[in-house]
Amino acid sequence: MGNRLSKIYTRTGDDGSTGLADGNRIAKNAQRVEAMGMADELNCHIGVLIETLPSGDSLIDTFRRIQHHLFDLGGEFAIPGSKVISDNHIEWLEQTLDEYNTDLPPLKNFILPGGCPAAAQCHLARAVCRRAERVVVALGHEDSINTASRHYLNRLSDLLFVIARVLARRDGSQEILWEQKKSGL
Repeated sequence: MGNRLSKIYTRTGDDGSTGLADGNRIAKNAQRVEAMGMADELNCHIGVLIETLPSGDSLIDTFRRIQHHLFDLGGEFAIPGSKVISDNHIEWLEQTLDEYNTDLPPLKNFILPGGCPAAAQCHLARAVCRRAERVVVALGHEDSINTASRHYLNRLSDLLFVIARVLARRDGSQEILWEQKKSGL
C-alpha cells in the first residue's frame, strides 16, 4: 500500500465528489461509486456473518477468502478499466458451491430467510449480493466493466444461498419452507 492514511478526514468530498484510485474525482452518487459501496456493504455483511459462527468453524476460512475477493472487487471499481477478478475466482466459487451443495436434499419448495441466526444473516448477505449485482449491471450499461466481476457476484449469491441452507440444517436447525396456504388472508 503506497500512501498510508494518517488523517481520515480531508474535506475534499464536502462538495459531493469522491476520489477514485486513479486520481479522478466523480460524484458520490455515480454508479461506479455505488458499485464500490455495494462491494463494501456486502463485505460488512459477510463480516457480521462470520461473527455469528463459532470459533474454528470451517466456513470462516471460506468467508474470509470471499472478503478478500470483495475488497479486490471494490478496488477494481475504484480504478476504471482494471481487472482483478478473474475466471479463477469464479471457478473457485463454483467448486466451493458444489462441495457445500453435495449433501443437501433437492429443493421442493421456496425457502424463507431464517432457520438460525447464521442462516438468516447469510440470506441477508445473499440479498445484498443480488443488489450489488444489479448495481454492477447498471454500471456496465454506462461504462465498461470487467464482466468477470458481474459473474462473480452472480455465483457468490448462489453460494450464499447454498451455505444458508447448510447453516439452517446443521446443529438441528431446519430450513423454513414457504407455504402458499400461509400467505393468504
